[in-house]
Amino acid sequence: MEKAVLITVIRDQQDPRQVEEYLDELEFLAETAGIESVRRFTQRLPQPSSRIYVGPGKLQEIADYCREEEIDVAIFDDELSPAQTRNIEQAMPCRILDRTRLILDIFLSRAQTAYAKTQVQLANYQYMLPRLTGMWTHLERQRGGTGTRGGAGEREIETDRRIIRNRIAKLKENLKKIDRQMAVQRSNRGQLVRVALVGYTNVGKSTLMNLLSKSEVFAENKLFATLDTTVRKVIFDNLPFLLSDTVGFIRKLPTELIESFKSTLDEVREADLLLHVVDISHPQFEEQIAVVKQTLQEIGAGDKPVYLVFNKVDAYTYIEKDPDDLTPPKPENRSLDELKQSWIAKANTPCIFLSARERINLEKFRNDLYGMVREMHAGRYPFNNFLY
Repeated sequence: MEKAVLITVIRDQQDPRQVEEYLDELEFLAETAGIESVRRFTQRLPQPSSRIYVGPGKLQEIADYCREEEIDVAIFDDELSPAQTRNIEQAMPCRILDRTRLILDIFLSRAQTAYAKTQVQLANYQYMLPRLTGMWTHLERQRGGTGTRGGAGEREIETDRRIIRNRIAKLKENLKKIDRQMAVQRSNRGQLVRVALVGYTNVGKSTLMNLLSKSEVFAENKLFATLDTTVRKVIFDNLPFLLSDTVGFIRKLPTELIESFKSTLDEVREADLLLHVVDISHPQFEEQIAVVKQTLQEIGAGDKPVYLVFNKVDAYTYIEKDPDDLTPPKPENRSLDELKQSWIAKANTPCIFLSARERINLEKFRNDLYGMVREMHAGRYPFNNFLY
C-alpha cells in the first residue's frame, strides 16, 4: 500500500477542529483509494499561496519529510491550479495528488457500467486538459503522413491537447446516445410516483434501498460505493412507486464530475419526493446537509419535497460536557434528545430518526413514506381509490 501525507491550509477565522474533520474525510478518501495516510501537515494562512499552496518553508519541511520517510504521494485537500501543481512537483520528491484528482481516481476504479465509465472518463479528460505540461504524456504516438497535421514542427503539448479534445468530443457523443436510451427507459415507466434517495456519500442510502426494495444493491463502508443509479419498483400495501439510489455527494465535489453526472442525476430532478439520508453520527452532519442542499440547487432539484432521514442513530455518541469546561460545546456534547429539539424540530421539513442497519424505527418510516406516496398518487389518480 502506498504511503501518503495529507496537506491543507487553515484559513483565517477557520476552526482548527473543522480542519481536522476535513482531513479525516480526506484520509477516508485516501483509504478508499488504497492509500495509507501516515502524517498530516497544516499551516495557517489568510488564503493558500497561488504559487505553491503553502509557504516556502512549510513546503520544504514537507519535502524533507517525504524524502526521509520515502513517502509515495502528497495529497492536498483542495484542487490545485495547473501552476501550483507544476511548482509543487519541482520541489517534491514524490507524486502529487489534489482532492479532485483523488476523487476522480476513486470514480475511475469504481465505475462498473459502460455509462458510469464514460461519465468518469469524460470528467477525467476535462480535468487533465488544462494541466498538460510540455512533457510527452504518451497518450498516443504521433503519426505522420499525408492528410495529418503532424510533422517535426508540431509540439508534443499540442498533440496531447488535440488527442484529449478529440476524446472529449467522442465521449460527449457517446453520452448523448446513452442519455437518449435512458430517457426512453424513464418514459416507459409510466406515471408511477418517483422517490429518490439522496445524501452525502457513505450515509447508508444503499442499505436503506436494500431494506425498502428487498434488493441487493452493493453497499459497504467506503466512499462512493454506488456510482450507477439503481431504480427499483417498490410496493407498499398494493401501492406501487419507483425508488432510485444515486451517487453520493461530497464537499468540494469536482465540477467536472457534477457536469458529467448531470444525466445520471436526472432521476433526482424527475423525482416527486427526495429522501435526504443523513448520517446523524457524523460530527459534521449539519455541514453535510448544507453540501447536499447546495448540490441539489446546482442540478436544478432544490425545490423538491424532502423527507429528512437521520440514519445511524445506533452509532450516535454522546459525551457529557465537564461543568468546569468553559469552551463552547462540541457536537458530541448534545444528547440525541437535545438534538431532536434543536433546529431540527423548528424546521418545516418532515424528518425521522432511525437505523437502517439495526432496523430501528423502520416501521414508522415505512408508514410515513406510504402516506406521502399515497397522497401524491391520489393527486395524480383521484379516481383510483381502490388502492386505499
